[in-house]
Amino acid sequence: MLFPEPLQPATLLRRYKRFLADVRLPDGSEITIHCPNSGSMLGCGDPGLAVMLSRAANPSRKYPHTLEMVKVGATWVGVNTALTNRLVREALENGLFPELGRILVIRPEVKVGNSRLDFRLETDQGITWVEVKNCSLAVGATALFPDAVTERGTRHLRELLTLHQSGQRAAIIFCVQREDTVSFSPAAAIDPLYAATLNEVIAQGVLALAGRTSISPTAITLDHRLPVFAKQLIVSDPRH
Repeated sequence: MLFPEPLQPATLLRRYKRFLADVRLPDGSEITIHCPNSGSMLGCGDPGLAVMLSRAANPSRKYPHTLEMVKVGATWVGVNTALTNRLVREALENGLFPELGRILVIRPEVKVGNSRLDFRLETDQGITWVEVKNCSLAVGATALFPDAVTERGTRHLRELLTLHQSGQRAAIIFCVQREDTVSFSPAAAIDPLYAATLNEVIAQGVLALAGRTSISPTAITLDHRLPVFAKQLIVSDPRH
């Protein structure tokens, strides 16, 4: 996925009210921007970090700029969760997850039970339901999800298990928007219930898949697979 226009560099001053951030532009001016991430952005929201912004084509938007990525150490980390499903769809179309079979039709945002899951795939192996999670947190070379307690995420896992038990296929895909990782694990120290539930649904047949992006200020592509180590949990708390 190419960005349609060059991203603009800035320095993060603060993030607040979940969806707003203040940044300093290279000319020294300060602006408020849209932060399209409802998570805690643990490890990616510290003042002073270098960031990249996009500018909306709509001139009437209240906050024209959007936070796209943050530089953590030597690595750019994608924090715009509005892009996650698009990245995963491209990866599905490019065959990054062959376990899902040959995909014939991709239907996004389909309501099922008490949830709305991200994709309903029609494949040569039948219907497969897919939920997608964006991952921006890492400890060492291990990508972690979630970065805050997520009751909604646990509910999605339960929905996937129910679908699997009804005879349909179900999968969760973790989209890791950073290049400095070699594996994925649930963040048990942050949300032990989510980690335990992920282990449970995997044991009963729900697929857990992870992919890592190639990311730069010009493009993001979900093009590398990561192994999922659900039982080898990161138990040290990355918040401390």
